[in-house]
Formats: sequence, structure tokens, C-alpha cells
Amino acid sequence: MEKAIWISICLASSLPLTGCARGQAQSQPPTARTQVQPQEKPAPPTPLAEEKAELGDDETWNPVWDKIIEDAVPNDLLSPKVAKDVKNFCPRFNSLPVADKRAYWAYFFQALSSAEAGLRTTADVRHTEPEVAVVDDVSHRMVRSEGLLQLTYEDADRYGCDFDWDGDKQLAEHDPQKTILQPRNNLQCGVKILTNQLIDKRKPLATRSSYWSTLRPGFPGYSTFVKQMANTPAACGRIRGRREAPNETSSAPASGTVASSSAATH
Repeated sequence: MEKAIWISICLASSLPLTGCARGQAQSQPPTARTQVQPQEKPAPPTPLAEEKAELGDDETWNPVWDKIIEDAVPNDLLSPKVAKDVKNFCPRFNSLPVADKRAYWAYFFQALSSAEAGLRTTADVRHTEPEVAVVDDVSHRMVRSEGLLQLTYEDADRYGCDFDWDGDKQLAEHDPQKTILQPRNNLQCGVKILTNQLIDKRKPLATRSSYWSTLRPGFPGYSTFVKQMANTPAACGRIRGRREAPNETSSAPASGTVASSSAATH
């Protein structure tokens, strides 16, 4: 009805309809447009994930897991508190929007899983080395590292992870229904462990006392992790080919293998 009245006025005043339309548009108050910044972004694939895609290997990283990680990342891991720890891999971290910071952490855990478990959800390792072959206080069996991030049932008590040994012990060793092997539980636990290391204990990202041996400079597996960090999100502004690991060894396992974890020394 308002539009019809406006056209009638234009005709009565002999104004061109085009000019009248412009006048109508100008008479309406401008609408404020605010662009809502996304809070999450997908992470790029690691070199191992790319290799698996070329080979048609379905046992690889699921992009859905990026969101699991990004939803689990606490504000402390998005703050300037960690900028120094991640600057070798993400120099611009401190100035990035929240969505890019979350994408960095999603990529980080994908790289960690690449080095630890070859991106396999049911990967597990039972250690025989005397220094790590100890009894798990929860399962009361020899420590076994399991899942995407090679975790243990003891982590349920130590970090509040959602692992249920009483239920899992009834299932087969590689049953994907085991709580410790379910990607959501495993990855959320990993975020808690890293937060404990960086924020609660105020330790560096790469340190010889890290939970994961693949984050320990000089340990077998560390160079594998560094190689898997090659495809960090472009927003990080990382210079390709930069040497991040002056103490890394050349004895790391080949990409895609389960690196030596150190569950007993966590």
C-alpha cells in the first residue's frame, strides 16, 4: 500500500518513476550492517593427512574433529599467555582473530595425532622399556597408550578426562566404542593436558617434561611432530622452511607411525 501511494504521488508531480524510486530509497533510514566474525574455522590437513588422501586411506583425520577441539579450547589458550610458546609455528598468533587462533589449535592437535598415532583412532602401544613399563593405577595393568593422542586411563583421575575403565574392560582391545578411543573424549582430554602444561604448570610447549614424547626436543618422534606442523594455517604467517627444532634428532620414526609415548613418566 505504501509503495502504491508513493507511485501515485510521483505521477501527480510528473516526476520520473526512476527518480521517484531513488527518492523512496533515500527516504528510508539506512540499515546498520555489522559483520559477525566467525568464531571457528576449519584447519588445513597435515602432510600425513594429505598423503593418506592421495593413497585413498580412510583411516585419517576427520574435519569434524576440528570443531571438537575448537569448542574445547579454553580462553587461556587463546590469550597472550601462550603467544611465546607457539610463535615458532604461528608467529602472528597474538594478533589473530579468535577463529584463527582456534584453527591453529585444531591443526596443532592434528599434527600431534599424526606423530603420535598416525591419525588412527584405535592405535595403541604397550611399552616394554623398563623406565615406562609400569602399572596403570586405574586399569591395574601395564600402561598402554591409546587413541588419537595416545592417552592412558590414569588421565581420567589426573586431568578429569571422560574415560570409563570399568565399562571399557569388557570390550575388545581395539573396539572403537571404548571411551578412551572415542575421538571426542580423547581430543578433549588432550586439550586439558596441554592446558595443564602451558597454563597451570607454566611450562613451554616443547619441553623435556612434556606429557607427549613427541613434544620433547631431542626425543625420538619430536622431529616427526615438527614435520607434521609444516602446513599451519596461512594466517599464522609462518615462514616455510624455517628450522624450529635445533635440538631435534634424526632418529624419529617415519611419518605416520606411532611415536614412542611416555605414559609412565607423565
